[in-house]
Amino acid sequence: MRIVLDTNVLVAALRSDAGASRQLLERALDQRYVLLLSVPLMIEYEDVLMRPEHLNVSNLSAKEVGVILDALAAVGEAVRLSFLWRPMLKDPADDMVLETAINGRAELLVTFNRKHFARASRLFEMTIASPGEALRRLETEHEKK
Repeated sequence: MRIVLDTNVLVAALRSDAGASRQLLERALDQRYVLLLSVPLMIEYEDVLMRPEHLNVSNLSAKEVGVILDALAAVGEAVRLSFLWRPMLKDPADDMVLETAINGRAELLVTFNRKHFARASRLFEMTIASPGEALRRLETEHEKK
């Protein structure tokens, strides 16, 4: 399955070792699904995850977050943004997530902000899922195999 993770999912994954967001991060690192990444999205991940408030809550250093991002880059599939869809959404950071999903032919865009992507979901017939929904869908796909 081809998946794009919104930045807020990675924030949740690093701030708590429990929950669907952390499990999605671990499954990405284990290559149990195809994580789609673009250069703008990786820059967004780094910018947000390196903020002091997230580092403090996660008990991670900037260097440790860098190692996690490097690991994601190593296992993810690079998406070339052949076509930009900006501005499509109210938040420019959401546009980066959406562009990665569209150009990477994502089957799922995982976010806590489903309402932010409602218009794009209709226009592009894209499935927008919460981390819990995405995890259940991955488990269902795994059981089918």
